[in-house]
Amino acid sequence: QVQLVESGGGLVQAGGSLRLSCAASGSIFSRYVMGWFRQAPGKEREFVGAISKSTGNTYYRDSVKGRFTISRDNAKNMVYLQMNNLKPEDTAVYVCAADSGGWSRRESDYDYWGQGTQVTVSS
Repeated sequence: QVQLVESGGGLVQAGGSLRLSCAASGSIFSRYVMGWFRQAPGKEREFVGAISKSTGNTYYRDSVKGRFTISRDNAKNMVYLQMNNLKPEDTAVYVCAADSGGWSRRESDYDYWGQGTQVTVSS
C-alpha cells in the first residue's frame, strides 16, 4: 500500500509558475514509477508525465514538454512537478500516482492515487 498526498496547487496568472509536491508513505517509494495526471472540468483525466524509479528518466505529454519538469527524491519519498509558463488550459486538478510496473501513461496501470490539488491559471 502506498498513500499519496499532493500539495502546492493554487491560483496563478498565465506565464507564472507553480511547484506541486507529492508525499508518499507506506511502502518502498523507489519501487514505483511516479506519474502525474490532471483532470480539467468536464474533461477526462489525462497523463501529464512520469519519472522512472531510480534513474530519473522522464517523459511528458507533448503539450507540457519544455514547460513542466518532474523530479523525485527517493530519500524523502517525494515527487515534484515544476510547472513554468503556465497557460489557462493547464487549469485542472493535478493528481500523482504510483505504478509498480514499468513505464506507462495509462491510468489503469497505476496502482495508487492521491486526492489531487487544484491548479487554476488565470488569463
